[in-house]
Amino acid sequence: MPPMQETPYQPVVPLDKVEALRNVITDLFTVYDTSLDQPHPGYVRFRGHFLQDPAECFDELRLRFEAQGFTPMIREGNGRIALIGIPHVFEPTRTRWILNLLLFIATIFSTLLTGASYGAETFNIWQGWPFSLSILLILGAHELGHYFAARYHKVPVTLPYFIPLPFISLFGTLGAFIQLKAPVKNRRALFDVGAAGPLAGLIVALPILIYGLATSEVGPIGPVPPGGMITLEGNSLLYAVSKIAIFGQMLPTPNGIDVHLNQVAWAGWVGLLVTGLNLIPLGQLDGGHVAYVLFGRRARQLFWPVLIGLGALVIFTGTTMWGLWIVLLYFLGRNHAEPLDDVTPLDPKRRALAIMTLIIFILVFTPIPLQIIS
Repeated sequence: MPPMQETPYQPVVPLDKVEALRNVITDLFTVYDTSLDQPHPGYVRFRGHFLQDPAECFDELRLRFEAQGFTPMIREGNGRIALIGIPHVFEPTRTRWILNLLLFIATIFSTLLTGASYGAETFNIWQGWPFSLSILLILGAHELGHYFAARYHKVPVTLPYFIPLPFISLFGTLGAFIQLKAPVKNRRALFDVGAAGPLAGLIVALPILIYGLATSEVGPIGPVPPGGMITLEGNSLLYAVSKIAIFGQMLPTPNGIDVHLNQVAWAGWVGLLVTGLNLIPLGQLDGGHVAYVLFGRRARQLFWPVLIGLGALVIFTGTTMWGLWIVLLYFLGRNHAEPLDDVTPLDPKRRALAIMTLIIFILVFTPIPLQIIS
């Protein structure tokens, strides 16, 4: 039996494309070796060193790669720099803004319904405008923070999608989100896009909360109305300090005195809660972006400690909401958004702001969001 002949290896990426890529980067990157179909079929990997700062030349590098039908990605491993060509150019489709508008209008009405039913003896939907306006300002600031940061860094992004949820939700909405249509450039851009939302939302939420607390009444908590219930909002560190600053004492008091939040104060409290939830340092959450730009792939080591911490809250406080979050984060909290250029570090100002953002998470996180007395 004649010996079997091995089939010659045929790379997925054409060799002329590889040579073209090498030729267009000679003034930006010195190539030591080239690997085809690495790390995936159709990819091209050049290992070497940059002749210019990647943060300064990445935009030009991307233009040259895209002209050849590739998108550049920069990674570091074992002390070596890898410039990888992804065989794809991100060409986002146009956003159909009519859906964004319809969802926004629906969220206006759902938050009006929630505000109108909040402590009202007679129902009139337009009585809910203080809550609706306040919560939409907070959520709008949050999402527009993301949106304008993405546009500043030339990342294609959708307009905000607001999520109405009348009757079921105590807030009339599940919040809002935007969708990036392409990866961000580097860690600096990822931090700006990720942190701009919660920081902008908090800047708007704080004065709304302070005004709302200052115009709310303080009095006894009970009694529970027949067939009804009383919902007590939980304390974050920042919320507790705000009440002490305004009322001169910690509320609720041991003898059952508490602040009865009006619609504006309720919206402000919700703004702090939403900020805390978004800043949980896992996965695709805003806090996950902040953790990644600070710690890189080591941020994945936070996965189990965070889930175990939330599980402890379920066990010791009986807050079942965290059980749902554990399930969501178990499936969605493992993978972080990675920038195309994962080599360029944060500059000192962004690093300091990133650390401050994690401190803000500690200040606004509410271990027991709601306590219902029936």
